[in-house]
Amino acid sequence: MLTLRDVHRRFHAGTANEARALDGIDLDMAEGDFIAVIGSNGAGKSTLLRAICGLIELDAGTVELDGRDVTRWPAHRRARLIGRVAQDPADGTCASMTVAENLAMALRRGTRRGLRRAVSAPTKRLFRERLAGLGLGLEERLDARAATLSGGQRQALALLMATIATPRLLLLDEHLANLDPRTAEIVMTLTGRVVAEARLTTIMVTHNMADALRWGNRLLMLHAGRVVFAAAGQAKAALTVPELVAKFHSASGRAFAEDRVLLAE
Repeated sequence: MLTLRDVHRRFHAGTANEARALDGIDLDMAEGDFIAVIGSNGAGKSTLLRAICGLIELDAGTVELDGRDVTRWPAHRRARLIGRVAQDPADGTCASMTVAENLAMALRRGTRRGLRRAVSAPTKRLFRERLAGLGLGLEERLDARAATLSGGQRQALALLMATIATPRLLLLDEHLANLDPRTAEIVMTLTGRVVAEARLTTIMVTHNMADALRWGNRLLMLHAGRVVFAAAGQAKAALTVPELVAKFHSASGRAFAEDRVLLAE
């Protein structure tokens, strides 16, 4: 489904502020995989997702999706295959558009568009049905502007927008980070249900160790743009939060020590 080969990206190259955001990442995902990605701030987690969906160019390496080399595809072309939910609910929805208008825009993502009514009676029926499944009462607010929704409602709308056209790959970039704990639990439960029902291949970046262990069949830990720990299947299921935290500190410390050796050389 998704293959990354020797992916590199540096910021501020050639300056004193040079940072290795992605440093030789290799990744293979099978259809239906759900990978949770964790790591410290600046580890390269969000950069990884932005590289996959085409929001940044690579310095080196390739990205293949569904058997096609998409490395040089612009973001709008990849959008036909990829759904993405950002950290800030405001980033995934248009505040001045209604709930129905936002969904209509998402439904036509990556398709040829013409001059016709975007929100018709049939699409409204579809939107009500899909919104009702969220259990947040949004099916009764089709004509409400997105700006009037709560943060949790708006992020749930962003999730539905990212998945309504059934993408081949779903990217979740810390999509719970700006929500309070109760709302985050609601949105994460909705996420798990949507992913399971559509059998979506998914990558979820999170700082929450418990969520990283609870959700998905694979786990990746990044530090300084490199994969420093990985677990899958039963090995992942057997991990506890304290064990994962210990591995996080150990792997991060080891990678930091290696960086000091490289700098010294």
